[in-house]
Amino acid sequence: MKVAGLKCRICGKEFPPEPIYTCDNCFGPLEVQYDWEWIKEHVSRDKIEKGPKSLWRYRDFLPIDACEPVDLGAGYTRFIKADNLGEVLGLKNLFLIDDSVNPTYSFKDRVVSVAVTKAKEFRMKAVGCASTGNLAGSLAAHAAKAKLPAYIFVPKGIEKNKITQALVHGANVIEVDGTYDDANRIATEVAEEHPDWGFVNINLRPYYAEGSKTLAYEAAERLGWTLPDQVVVPMASGALLCAIYRGFRDLERTGLVEDKEVVFNGSQPYGLPISKAVKYGTSVEPVRRMDTIVHSLAIGNPADGIFAKEIIEKTDGFAEDPKDDETVEALKLLAKTEGIFTELAGGVTIAGLRRLVEEGRIDRSDVVVAYLTGNGLKTAEAVVSNLNDTIKIRPRLEEFEEVVA
Repeated sequence: MKVAGLKCRICGKEFPPEPIYTCDNCFGPLEVQYDWEWIKEHVSRDKIEKGPKSLWRYRDFLPIDACEPVDLGAGYTRFIKADNLGEVLGLKNLFLIDDSVNPTYSFKDRVVSVAVTKAKEFRMKAVGCASTGNLAGSLAAHAAKAKLPAYIFVPKGIEKNKITQALVHGANVIEVDGTYDDANRIATEVAEEHPDWGFVNINLRPYYAEGSKTLAYEAAERLGWTLPDQVVVPMASGALLCAIYRGFRDLERTGLVEDKEVVFNGSQPYGLPISKAVKYGTSVEPVRRMDTIVHSLAIGNPADGIFAKEIIEKTDGFAEDPKDDETVEALKLLAKTEGIFTELAGGVTIAGLRRLVEEGRIDRSDVVVAYLTGNGLKTAEAVVSNLNDTIKIRPRLEEFEEVVA
């Protein structure tokens, strides 16, 4: 058994590997503890490279002991050397991991595949989550594959495409008249009332978060089993940045890569807590009002905020907070230079990257990996007003020639 238990990230109290997520001593979050001797005996570069072209090629690092994966084929997505975008930004070695091509078109497929598999391992009767949209679609799809009912709580006003994606898979979608934090609070109360239901980002959260580590493994493997100099990660709760950090440490711990201090940079819409705390040297303080079109990153009380800030600071990184107009322009720049239509969160990543380069925080020759977490078709309605209108002509050649003259 490679899963040794759970451990509080604040006080260090240890717990058995059960569907729990907070410490009963200090209310700190729990994380998975592994038997590293078991992992060292079983994992190797050769074994990984011969594995499936999905996140499950890294199964030896994931918190599943006996259950067969609930696998839609997520992970091992496109790893792109972005020369065109790099030329515009002034970077020679810019790489993108493009999770817009996952089965439900976002990186959430990685964490949900792991969490729903864990729910099956725990023999749970239903699954659920609170979501700003991407998680909803992913959970609905994986629940369908696992033959489990799904209960999904979303805040009022998220993009219609994301709701449609969840509904088409047969999930029960509950739209809460409030923010994401309100939806998350109600989902937490439901999880406590139904302990045999697995809420992937609540009582299964320690296992769920481990799926994002595969974004670190993939970057290292695609770079020839080396680590990048810097990474740029979009932030909502901060969990993604923390997971990528742990993923690089896992590879060092097992000897699959040489030790290296990777600089971690985050990017979050203007006014949100983690970037604000890093930029101004304050503590991570929750905010109630979130005035941004980037709904997938709009979490006012980020669960992993203090840990993300700690990683950014101890690796000498930084956090940027682009405004919505910068995000849309960055999204368009990525589309025009690399042919990738990412969702708004990806625009936040590229806008933050652009600022970091302009401020001299990233050197021109650095090997940089930036993470694109979702597909642009999910948030098209938010950007359509910022695009040029179509060119209208009658079906006559001379009218077309006038257009291009």
